[in-house]
Amino acid sequence: MRRICLTLPTNRACAATIAATGAEAVHAAEHFDVEVHLLILDSCDSATYEEHRAAVRGLAPHPRVVVHHLDEDDQRDFLRRVIDRSRAAKPELLLRLMLPNAISYGACTNRAFLISFALGCESVHRRDSDSRYQVVDGAWVFPIHQELGSLGLTAEEASRSVSETALAPENLPRRVSMVGSSFIGPPSVDIDEIAALDNDVYHDIVSLWAPLDHSPEQKRDLVEESFRGAGQAEFEQDRTTLCLVDPMRVDMCNIAFQDVHRRVPLPPATDTIGSDYFLLHLVRHAGLPGVLHNRNIVNFHTAERRTDAGFLAYQTRFAKFLLSMLYHNAVYDALARAGDTLLDDEGQVRAAAVAGLVRQSTGLDPADNHERLRRLDTAYRVLGGRYATLADHLGARHHHLVEEARSDTEDFALLIEEWEPLVRAAARTPMRGSEGGGRR
Repeated sequence: MRRICLTLPTNRACAATIAATGAEAVHAAEHFDVEVHLLILDSCDSATYEEHRAAVRGLAPHPRVVVHHLDEDDQRDFLRRVIDRSRAAKPELLLRLMLPNAISYGACTNRAFLISFALGCESVHRRDSDSRYQVVDGAWVFPIHQELGSLGLTAEEASRSVSETALAPENLPRRVSMVGSSFIGPPSVDIDEIAALDNDVYHDIVSLWAPLDHSPEQKRDLVEESFRGAGQAEFEQDRTTLCLVDPMRVDMCNIAFQDVHRRVPLPPATDTIGSDYFLLHLVRHAGLPGVLHNRNIVNFHTAERRTDAGFLAYQTRFAKFLLSMLYHNAVYDALARAGDTLLDDEGQVRAAAVAGLVRQSTGLDPADNHERLRRLDTAYRVLGGRYATLADHLGARHHHLVEEARSDTEDFALLIEEWEPLVRAAARTPMRGSEGGGRR
């Protein structure tokens, strides 16, 4: 029997999502020969944490589902012991990259990766607290049913049970490293208000995540498919494609990894939307098989983003995403050129090669990012109102934001270089009593 980790990182109240994810864990245990470790990484305030504890206590028990509900003190204790065991040269820096004092989509998933190794889990299946499952004929449509059907098999084995295979013959002996799908509902990035105010300005802003020298046609195509997921089409019946998965077709609320997350972590950048999508590109460019399915999760936007403070914080994260793409686009291009030379003789990712490409990108001229911020400033001032306030906020931090995008990339290169010792240490680090929620 294999162990798997179904993880839900959260920094917001989500008792209903905990209940639904618990039901997905039971579904996995009842339909597959697995022991499911449901890992809730809780960064909420104490009152919300207690609400979540009550939700955990209310989960239906199952002999092959083990629940772990960890607050940040629990997570920090575990990380310190792992980092100490790894004998890292910069332990405090690594702890900050793994558990920063700010929102980091990559760091929370990296913590799930390391904890999963301590639990002896082969795969990690990630969900988000601002999403829910589709319901068909009164039953939830759980992505884990497709994830466990293919993950870890050779592509040749997986090809016997998928709807379609779109994979070159030379990739068939490799193992399926990723299974994912997307979402329906509102766009993944909460910027629809901009499109409603001025569609031309929306195009100008969203196109900034492309390289600035891309053609107008390339930028238009990117804008049209950005952040839309699977649209509004509701689930009817399963469709699965074995392929090199296009990162634009999957979302990190609906993803599962095996093996690749042992070699390379996610970027630990703080307050940066999209910082957790790196492995999707790596899997594709390295020629690792994946399965794309259609059990799309339902996305929704939280009310907090509509408050003045929430709006400013969220839109700043979006601006930082645009700046990060100077480096990520360059790395993705380099990964595509490297292709399957990124793999070793056993078909596993060579972390040193990836780290080298990431570190090389930090030498790029930041001029394009200065230009991105200038264009953002112009666009936001056209919109006026609170967008003009946002322009003032970004303008006051202009040079800091540009430098932070570069230093975030340096931190990512360092974390890749330290990752394999951390993984080995995590596998030898026991979980302490308060970290485990017991069998449910």
